[in-house]
Amino acid sequence: MGTLLVLFFGSAGTFDWPEAWLFLIFYATSVTGMVVWLKKNAPELLEERMSKRKDAKTWDKIILTVYSFIVMAMVVVAGLDAVRYQWTHVPLWTKILGFSAFIPAYALVFWTVTQNPYLSEVVRIQKDRGHKVCTTGPYKYVRHPMYVGVILFVLCFPIALGSFYALILSAIIVSLFTIRTSLEDKTLHNELPGYKEYAEQVRYKLIPGIW
Repeated sequence: MGTLLVLFFGSAGTFDWPEAWLFLIFYATSVTGMVVWLKKNAPELLEERMSKRKDAKTWDKIILTVYSFIVMAMVVVAGLDAVRYQWTHVPLWTKILGFSAFIPAYALVFWTVTQNPYLSEVVRIQKDRGHKVCTTGPYKYVRHPMYVGVILFVLCFPIALGSFYALILSAIIVSLFTIRTSLEDKTLHNELPGYKEYAEQVRYKLIPGIW
């Protein structure tokens, strides 16, 4: 949270940025709620998601590293654009729409977490945890629902904060997650028993009827 505060308000050059404060409140509340739920209902999954796994795929480590840097850059660009220099103007109703979309994005992420006990932060086949295919909840409709929620969140973030320029970085992140989805899906097809059969039943990776 300290890093986020520096990135937000350092780039903006002021603490007078209501949208940033509103986002930080939402972020802190949602993360805290998720951790509390995991501690009570899925402590093994919480441990999995918080642990650094050496058996993570090399390509996934690269994608996550690039993703982290782009997220930080997106926050900085949002601050420079929306507050310090005001390069673009995002109407109030558009910001409200952006903030409103955080709710279904988080709801989908949380729903996914409650359904999949093997939802690791990194791509790996969890043989040590008896990894099985998840077919319940949102997995009935798409094979990678977590990424759908993340992509929606990332696309709405610049709009909510008031920066059209930051959307450029959002688009790059969406591209990264599309690549990650494809590579992860291939990994699961090749290494997770039962996934090929599941993929025959649930045909779409991210968007029903499209891909």
